[in-house]
Amino acid sequence: MATIRQSLEPADRIAILPSPGENTPLGENRDANISYPREATADDLATLQHVADTVPKLVWLVAFTGAAQRLAFYGTTVPWQNYLQNQPGNPLSPGELGLGQSTASIINNAFLFFSYLTPMPFAIVSDSWLGRYKTLLLSLIVFLIGEIVLFITSLPFAVTNKGTALGGFIVALVLIGLGQGGTTAVIFPFLCDQIPERASRVILNKRGQEVVTDFKLTTQFVFNTFYWMINIASLITLATTSLEKNVSFWAAYLLPLCGLGTSIVPFILLNSRLTKLAPHGNVLPHAAKVLVLATKSGFRLAAADPSYQRQHYNRSVPWTPVFVLEIRRGLRACRVIIFFILFYLCFNQTTNNIISQANQMEISGVSNDTIQSLNPIFYIVLNPLIQNVLFPFLSRHRMSLGPIARMSAAFLFMACGIAYAAGIQKLIYSRAPCFTQPLACEAGVIGTYDGTNQYRPNEISAWIQIPLYFLLATGEIFGFVALNEFTYAEAPTNMKALVKSFEQLTAALGAALGVALGPVSKDPYLVIVYSAMAGTAAAGGIALYAAFRAYDVSWHMNEAVEDSEGHSHLVDESEVKQESC
Repeated sequence: MATIRQSLEPADRIAILPSPGENTPLGENRDANISYPREATADDLATLQHVADTVPKLVWLVAFTGAAQRLAFYGTTVPWQNYLQNQPGNPLSPGELGLGQSTASIINNAFLFFSYLTPMPFAIVSDSWLGRYKTLLLSLIVFLIGEIVLFITSLPFAVTNKGTALGGFIVALVLIGLGQGGTTAVIFPFLCDQIPERASRVILNKRGQEVVTDFKLTTQFVFNTFYWMINIASLITLATTSLEKNVSFWAAYLLPLCGLGTSIVPFILLNSRLTKLAPHGNVLPHAAKVLVLATKSGFRLAAADPSYQRQHYNRSVPWTPVFVLEIRRGLRACRVIIFFILFYLCFNQTTNNIISQANQMEISGVSNDTIQSLNPIFYIVLNPLIQNVLFPFLSRHRMSLGPIARMSAAFLFMACGIAYAAGIQKLIYSRAPCFTQPLACEAGVIGTYDGTNQYRPNEISAWIQIPLYFLLATGEIFGFVALNEFTYAEAPTNMKALVKSFEQLTAALGAALGVALGPVSKDPYLVIVYSAMAGTAAAGGIALYAAFRAYDVSWHMNEAVEDSEGHSHLVDESEVKQESC
């Protein structure tokens, strides 16, 4: 079977350059009288290069709003580790509440756990009652209120009372976690709703070659660009971490507050032009009954099919065979998602322990949490190279990477990054003045402020973390986009937000593991902690590929894949087209 070549170049960049008589590699046998675009045939789908289709401008409005929310999220939460951990007054390490690294890391992981749990109820409300637009707007408003509370309680008159500052922080944490959860649950399916469902078309690219538009690649292009926008937005941390160091934390929180408040305005004013699919009603009872029937029949979903129930039990059921098929595919997506518990456990370290690690090393001119901005910088630079150079190169050489292969590679990159962090920590422990007790020994005392000793870091440059962020950014590029592609293609049409919320549930479990590791996430145990995380992430990536690599075959070609019940499920273009969003 011919290999399908792919390109993420959208169709709106395709130009008809050569005249019909020109000789082109794929176009020399074309009929000069054929007009383009034309409907794609089965042979076109099997032999021609696949490209992304035209993307409407309203897609980018939704993407802009989502990126602005992430701007507010990163700009607000990245300073939290210092805000919670450090005492105020240290010129090297800005802080406010002085709770210590272990407590600060536990609170950060608890927040992540909470914000990863909240998508589930928002997803149910979205799919069953409010719809995606209203749910998204409500979530943005709740997030904005949380930003306002955090800003007010971090002002100078409030932080002088630690109880007031901590109480305001907890209230803000809850509101921001709710807003984050609701936004996460619906932003991706709502973004996908704005992409028009078109049948595959044959068009001519810039070289005059026939190519076929592919809805999966259009979705992949949109997701890639959205993640790229998110990482550009996350560069706000360069400003907020600078403000926390040179002004105060209230200034750091004010900037993302203003950014989010401004971005909501066009989202409201242009809402009448957005595609708003009506909620489908609560399908969870039917889904639960399907799973119960399958469980009673030895975990065979085929037993829940209406024809099977009619034939064997003379029973009518209120769902269709298509609904059972969608449940089957949704379960497939969920099995893959479960592996990401380990991925999120490692990824979450960038919001707490990795920031604290930089604080243990020498750095001048910037705050320790400014260095983590290298992650989005690497993402912004590497993403176009990987998507527009590496993937097309592999495709031309018949080595296209399906989503399972990319997710597995992401696990390995993440494992390498955390293993590198373990190596850095080992180096920190080998350097003076405090060796295995950084910022906590008599030899490192440089002065006293408000009765509290101030310490100098160990003698190693914090910029040694640069390769760490390179590896983590590469893992993100391979992992998150591939995960969203796969889950949205496999998720039931009327349960997109619910499946996305299940992904966030695995992220919550990853954060819960981080909380469980909180008591040992301190010196001198961090080398062991990082090494254990790296080993489990590598093992998870290998296991993921071993268990699900067959799905990559069906992703690019119309081939049958045997499911867990021994049945073959044919994944054809029309089915993928119908369920990709």
